[in-house]
Amino acid sequence: MVLWVVLLCTLVSSLLGGLYVLGVFRRQRPNEPPLDKGTIPWLGHLLEFRKDSSEFLKRMQSKHGDVFTVLIGGYYFTFVMDPFSFGTIVKESRSKLDFRTSATQLVVRVFGYKPIEATHSIVHTSSIKHLMGDGLTVLTQATMESFRKLLLFNLSSGEKRVWQEENLFHYCYNIVFRAGYLALYGTEPPRGAGSQEKAEEQDRLHSNQLFQEFRKYDLLFPRLAYSLLPPKDKREAERLKRHFWNVLSVKNVWQKDNISGWISDQEKLLAENGVPEYMRERFMFMLLWASQGNTGPTAFWLLLYLLKHPEALKAVRGEVDKVLKESGQEVKAGSPPVTVTRDMLNQTPLLDSALEETLRLVAAPILVRAVLEDTSLRTSTGTELTLRRGDRVALFPYISVQMNPEIHEEPHKFKYDRFVHPDGTRKDFYRNGKKLKFVSMPWGAGVSTCPGRFFATAEMKLFVFLMLSHFDLELVDGEEEIPAIDISRWGFGTMQPVRDVRFRHRPRC
Repeated sequence: MVLWVVLLCTLVSSLLGGLYVLGVFRRQRPNEPPLDKGTIPWLGHLLEFRKDSSEFLKRMQSKHGDVFTVLIGGYYFTFVMDPFSFGTIVKESRSKLDFRTSATQLVVRVFGYKPIEATHSIVHTSSIKHLMGDGLTVLTQATMESFRKLLLFNLSSGEKRVWQEENLFHYCYNIVFRAGYLALYGTEPPRGAGSQEKAEEQDRLHSNQLFQEFRKYDLLFPRLAYSLLPPKDKREAERLKRHFWNVLSVKNVWQKDNISGWISDQEKLLAENGVPEYMRERFMFMLLWASQGNTGPTAFWLLLYLLKHPEALKAVRGEVDKVLKESGQEVKAGSPPVTVTRDMLNQTPLLDSALEETLRLVAAPILVRAVLEDTSLRTSTGTELTLRRGDRVALFPYISVQMNPEIHEEPHKFKYDRFVHPDGTRKDFYRNGKKLKFVSMPWGAGVSTCPGRFFATAEMKLFVFLMLSHFDLELVDGEEEIPAIDISRWGFGTMQPVRDVRFRHRPRC
């Protein structure tokens, strides 16, 4: 009898524990945001959120207001949709709201790298040194040299002015990825290849092969991040990870010439902090995706929007030609390709605005913080709400600011000069007469702002600058509609794979 009582108590305890884990007993406490658990235990709203996060959050906002808590895949997320309340979240101390918790889980899952305590400090310090200021000037020069190898190497040989047709997305992603990879991870030594020309040819061949594998992994990334890959794709993801760990191994990387300080410094610092070699190789793969996973797709969108808006293309190309002329350079038959410097890229307010407008339209990252202790949130209306320990708090600027018609007039339209006045100065934006601090947040905010944003911006601008200065460009089908954003992608949209946007390019002189 006693045995049956013990078994029954154990069964009841297990059942209650399971129901607790599934979220059955969760209730809204006083001063907490509205709670919506959905109808499926544990999963909550996961399926609807994964299908279309933007539409789901719009519906929740309409139902519950600017702050609400939803159950998504076993986690409770409190979404703050009021842009005037963003500052409170991004400025809160790490002891209360920590962005690293979710980031750590992600990098372990998708790259196999387990961060040490010093990882964030190493990345931050190295990025300030090499991806900003004088370090960025050096890296921009290296990226210019990479584009010369990949994009312009035939022009000085007198390539005929014939139209070449390409898939626009693949072309942009391919060239930008390879240029960034060579600038960061180094180039083939001429002494090993036999000559400078052969070394450059090997760089072109190797970087293209690497891009093909990278693209395979990139397509698996969104479902891998959510742990939704079927067994066959899981095996392919593991194969690709091992491939990149090998290509980016410490031994292979240090055989290259012209390794960037950003890569070499981080590798050395990790070694000094006792990180084993196999884990440093995984770290190198993480850096490759972090630095190159979004620049190529964004360059695609920027060029596509310019090609679909002739007035924008004309204005930005005019600005590019003006900067070239002022630098004493000219694109003409028989002359070598131009050299674009960081100083020249700093003289392009229209290109800056067009890029920021592109990011406003296609960048949709969700900014997440783990709630480490019960935390008070004062909204812009003065309401005091409590964020519960163990939950997540999230911002989705794509809806709150980037596509908000109260902030950006006709938000679904591409306006290349949206962010700049005619005199080149930056515009301010308001909502209900109150000036906004955050009007577009593609790079995150606060302590979690992307440290590589300046290099990524320079890389994309450099590519578009060179394309507009050296090539005539046009869409094969000028009447083709701009394709839909792929909402499944991690943060930055790409074109839907079923659409095949093609373009033509030819040397201008």
